[in-house]
Amino acid sequence: MEAWRCVRRGYGRCVVGRGRYPMLPHHQKSLGRDWTAPWENLQRCCWNRHISSCMRWPGHYSRAPYPYFSSRHFSLNWRPPCLFESRTQFQYWNWRPDNLSQTSLIHLSSYIMNSEGDEPSSKRRKHQGTIKRDWEYICNHNKEKTKILGDKNDDPICEDSENKFDFSVMSYNILSQDLLEDNSHLYKHCQRPVLHWSFRFPNILKEIKHYDADVLCLQEVQEDHYGTEIRPSLESLGYHCEYKMRTGRKPDGCAICFKHSKFSLLSVNPVEFYRRDVPLLDRDNVGLVLLLQPKIPSAAFPAICVANTHLLYNPRRGDIKLTQLAMLLAEISSVAHQKDGSFCPIVMCGDFNSVPGSPLYSFIKEGKLNYEGLAIGKVSGQEQSSRGQRILSIPIWPPNLGISQNCVYEVQQVPKVEKTDSDLTQTQLDKTEVLVTAEKLSSKLQHHFSLSSVYSHYFPDTGIPEVTTCHSRSAITVDYIFYSAEKEGVAGQPGAEVALVGGLKLLARLSLLTEQDLWTVNGLPNENNSSDHLPLLAKFRLEL
Repeated sequence: MEAWRCVRRGYGRCVVGRGRYPMLPHHQKSLGRDWTAPWENLQRCCWNRHISSCMRWPGHYSRAPYPYFSSRHFSLNWRPPCLFESRTQFQYWNWRPDNLSQTSLIHLSSYIMNSEGDEPSSKRRKHQGTIKRDWEYICNHNKEKTKILGDKNDDPICEDSENKFDFSVMSYNILSQDLLEDNSHLYKHCQRPVLHWSFRFPNILKEIKHYDADVLCLQEVQEDHYGTEIRPSLESLGYHCEYKMRTGRKPDGCAICFKHSKFSLLSVNPVEFYRRDVPLLDRDNVGLVLLLQPKIPSAAFPAICVANTHLLYNPRRGDIKLTQLAMLLAEISSVAHQKDGSFCPIVMCGDFNSVPGSPLYSFIKEGKLNYEGLAIGKVSGQEQSSRGQRILSIPIWPPNLGISQNCVYEVQQVPKVEKTDSDLTQTQLDKTEVLVTAEKLSSKLQHHFSLSSVYSHYFPDTGIPEVTTCHSRSAITVDYIFYSAEKEGVAGQPGAEVALVGGLKLLARLSLLTEQDLWTVNGLPNENNSSDHLPLLAKFRLEL
C-alpha cells in the first residue's frame, strides 16, 4: 500500500525500501482523473522496479488506443508481463512493447481507491446509465403528468396555423475541447476516454438530433470544430448556422442555428464585449443576436429576436458581467425595435455565469437594479463571501461606451443651428460636436423588456435546486432561456421608451435534474452526456 501511495504522488521507493526516486520525472499530463506519460519515460524510469506491485490490468477498453492500467479491479500483486519480459506478448493485445513508437503513451489511472473515504459520497461512482428527462407542460393544465421524452412525432403540442406559430429553442454549452483540456482539474471524476472530442461530438450531435429543436443557441463552440464538423453536421440536418468567435486568443464562441423550414433570416448582429477604448472591457466574451421571420402564410406575424451569449466567468468581476449584459440588451433593443415603437418577441439564451436570485439574474427578470453599495463579487452570486471586495462604482461603465443606464444605445444629437443645411459647409459639419444625452449619476439600471425564465430553478415538491452544470468543483444553475412574456411592460421613468413586449407563451420545457441525480451517472461529462452542461429546451407559441 505504501508503494501504491508513492505511485499516486509521482515517486517510487527503492526495492530495499530506502530512499525515493521519481517514477514519472517529466512529460506527465493529466486529463480527467487519469495521467499519461510517454512510454519510453515509463520504460526508462520504472523497468524492473517496484512499480510491478503498483499497476493493475482491467482488460481491453475499446476506445483506448494505448495500454490502460487501472487500480480498481485487480490485485496489487498482479504483474503486467510487458513491463518485465520485453518479448512477451500481452494476454489481451497482440503487440509487443518494443514495437511501440517513441510517442506512445501509457495510461495511469489516478482514481486508485475503492474505499468509502476516497471521494465524497455524493460524487462516488455509482453506476453508468442514461439520464431520463421529462417534458413538463406549462400552459395546458389538463396535462397534469409529464411524459418521458420519446419520438418527437408523439408530441402533439407543436403545430402551426394562420393565427399561431409554435417553435422550440435549445440552449446548450457544449464544452470547448481546448477549455476542457486547459481546465482538466474540473474533470478529475471522469475516465479519460469520455473526454476526447472524438468520443464527445457524436454524443452531442446525437442529443441535438434527438431533441430536434427549431433554434439552437450553442456556447463554447470551438472554431476549428465548427468549421470541420459542427456546421456541416447541422447543415445536413436542415439548419442554417451563424457563428461569432471570441475576440481573444481562446478559439471558441457562440452559434445560433435555425431550421430552414421554420424561419428565414432577416439580420445577423454580433456583439463584441471587448472595447479597446474602455479599460473595464478587457475581456473577450461575445454575444450574437439574430432577427428571424417565421415562415407562415400569414404576413401579420412579427419577427422573433433570438440572442445568445456567454458572459465572463470570473466571480469577482461583477462590474464586467453587468456591463456585458447591458451591451447585449442594448443590441437586442436595437434589433427588436419595430416601427410602431414596440418590440418584437425576444428569446435570450446563454451561459450567464450567474446563479438564480443573484443581482444579475434579478435584473434580467425584474428589469431594474439598484447597485448602490453592492460588492463587486456579489453580482453573480457565485461567491458567498464579499470580504475584501470593493463596491461597484457609480456609474459602472464610462459614458464613452455609448450605452445609457436604461441599457439602450444613447441617442446622439446634433445641436440646433439657425442656418439651413445648404448654408453649412462640410468643414462645419465635420467640426459639429456630437452631444450625448446627459444623465444624472444614478446607481439604478433599467431595461424595458418583460423577461421570464423558462425554468423555476427549484423543484416545487422538495425545494431542491435544479442544476444545469456539474463537474468536480460545483453543481449549480448558470444557463438560462429567458423570453418575453405575454404581457405589456411599460417603463416607469418620464421620457423612457415604452415597450410593448409579448406574444410568446411557454408551452413546455424539458425538465432539469438535481446534483444527486447527476452523480448517479458520475456527474458531467459522462458516457452518455458529453458536456459539463445540460441542454435546456423549451417550446413556445406565438399568437396573433
